Amino acid sequence: MVYKYFVSVRQSATLISASCLLSISMLSGCVAISPGLQSGDLPPIGAFTAANGLQFNVQPLSLLTLPPKQVAIPNNDINRLIQGSRKADYRIAQGDVLSIMLIGYPDITPAATAGFPVDQQGYVQFPLIGRIKASGISVPQFTTNLRSKLQRYLKYSDPQVKITEYRGNKFFIDGDVKQPGEFAITDAPVSLYSAISMAGGATLTGDSDNIVLNRKGISYPLGLQSLREIGSSANQIYLQNGDSIHVNSQSRNKVYVLGEFGKVEPVAIPEQGLSLAHVLGESRGLDPNTANAAKVYVIRDNLNEQRTNIYYVDMKTVTNFALANRFDMQANDIVYVDPTGLARWNRIISLILPSTATASTISGF
Repeated sequence: MVYKYFVSVRQSATLISASCLLSISMLSGCVAISPGLQSGDLPPIGAFTAANGLQFNVQPLSLLTLPPKQVAIPNNDINRLIQGSRKADYRIAQGDVLSIMLIGYPDITPAATAGFPVDQQGYVQFPLIGRIKASGISVPQFTTNLRSKLQRYLKYSDPQVKITEYRGNKFFIDGDVKQPGEFAITDAPVSLYSAISMAGGATLTGDSDNIVLNRKGISYPLGLQSLREIGSSANQIYLQNGDSIHVNSQSRNKVYVLGEFGKVEPVAIPEQGLSLAHVLGESRGLDPNTANAAKVYVIRDNLNEQRTNIYYVDMKTVTNFALANRFDMQANDIVYVDPTGLARWNRIISLILPSTATASTISGF
């Protein structure tokens, strides 16, 4: 009697586990209870409103629907910055230190003199003549003025003037550069490009196409590649006293990959740009065991537009690789690849098996 009872319990448990498996199999076909991400029901083309209220526009990727390349268009501020930037003779500034030698009069300016600093009012204190204005003018202009004043006291005045220490004109650079800090602007004009070089260049995570120049309360978003695209160059923008430069991190300029890739992690957009084909390559391609290559999606959101664009392409077709190579990625794009139906089913089974194993264990006691 006891033996029949245990046999009955075992048969019931086995029947329950089989029943659970059958029920989940039937449910998976009608309500898609698969773990992980999936694209869900999307129309093949056109606009629709999702359950969350957001509006989307679905487009199959083709030569006709390929988004045009982004062309860098400078705003009025950047135009003025570029047009007004030019090389200029260095002007003596407060804090600079001058070397002044009088040939034939070693007692007036001995060689051991540490130099003549320009004070906070912009003047230099010099023997015989007293204070003389220095800031705001070039070295040749200062030399002419000094010679004119010395002629009252010296028969042969021929002052030799040069700047030995540049302390007045400075710029600042920070962000993702190797040596951030404060740098002097000397008599050699400092361009935006040379300024970044003086700071050791951008780090491995720095984005040289995402730079902000701050000047007198105005911020200019600049990039080395963007300037080239508009026919300009970072070598044509010269810094002024008080300018500050910030080099942003690539973390603000990435493409995000989700789904069935060989490697799922953000892909940085380099200075020369990034295509969809490059994203697939950087992510070690599609997972050959789980990826549905016919469903590769690019989700592009734009806060200035009412709709989010969803592009999709069938990467099972070799000719579409050329199309993917022409698709330029933008910052914050999301690339998603659906799993195959079999991959989703296998994941369901992997979740069911522990339950069925438990049921078998129970039925076997």
